[in-house]
Amino acid sequence: MGGRGGLASELTVPDFFIVGHQKCGTTALYKMLKGHPQIFLPDVKEPRYFLSDAPTPARRAPAATRARKQTLDEYLSLFTAAGPGQLAGEASPQYLRSTTAASAIAELQPDARIVAILREPVAFLRSFHLQMLSNNAEDQRSFGRAIALEDQRRQGTRIPRHCEHPAVLMYSQHVRYVEQLRRFETQFSRENMLVLIYDDYRRDNEQAVRTVQRFLGVEERAPEHPIETHPNRGVRFPALHRLAWGARRARRNPRNADPLARVVSTLTPDFARSEAFRAQWRRVVYQEQRPPDARLVAQLRHRFKPEVHAISEYLGRDLVSLWGYDAID
Repeated sequence: MGGRGGLASELTVPDFFIVGHQKCGTTALYKMLKGHPQIFLPDVKEPRYFLSDAPTPARRAPAATRARKQTLDEYLSLFTAAGPGQLAGEASPQYLRSTTAASAIAELQPDARIVAILREPVAFLRSFHLQMLSNNAEDQRSFGRAIALEDQRRQGTRIPRHCEHPAVLMYSQHVRYVEQLRRFETQFSRENMLVLIYDDYRRDNEQAVRTVQRFLGVEERAPEHPIETHPNRGVRFPALHRLAWGARRARRNPRNADPLARVVSTLTPDFARSEAFRAQWRRVVYQEQRPPDARLVAQLRHRFKPEVHAISEYLGRDLVSLWGYDAID
């Protein structure tokens, strides 16, 4: 437990990695495992250290605003508080999409255990789209419009101003489940990989957590505080959302903020920072998810049906029926 690696031989190397997908319950799993006495997870939920293939954005802020790449020692310092005998782990759900993370992890920790969570493709992408809106990486409120813009964005146009990595907006490219898992399988044995299905996780997250504990070889115990995943809310007024998002960034990092965001942050009165005001703001600016467009859902499910068949065969489980793709011609 708490392996050693290379130049950083005095530092603890993670034993396991929750690699994704996003919007599939990885945050809830991270929080529930964090309370286990035999497991150490750092307070930083998504270190993303192994995302060496993050593409260069088509549009970027000035070089002064770019995040500095962590060194290996800085990354491993996240795990220095791991106690004797504790399994150290981290959760960066972007790793599953990465083409290089699996080999980079294996170079540092060849015996790593890998946990992935998969979700029905259309539900996954709808939720991911809402997350991109919330993060201000997406500017299209319409999921269908965002999907339709993939070709233009692949050519470097129609990229939202604050989207640092346009590849994340290639939504349909994320549904390559077998390809993604095989990248990890080439580096780690199948015995070192656990693939959870989001439906099982939502139905009984305590049992899912016990499955992960059993896979990691720690004592099985119910999480102290079971955590349900919650759907993202839609954005009713994108301009107001972007204004608040920019003000929050300005408070965290004034030097690198947009001038308007700095002004808004500076002039925001104290009462506007209260929980009562923020609750009212959320009611005005955000809304519950609208039902998906039935025609778009049918088109996407038809597109993704071959992938659902492939992942069913790969995992030896009938996800075609579970996810309702058996009714698609």
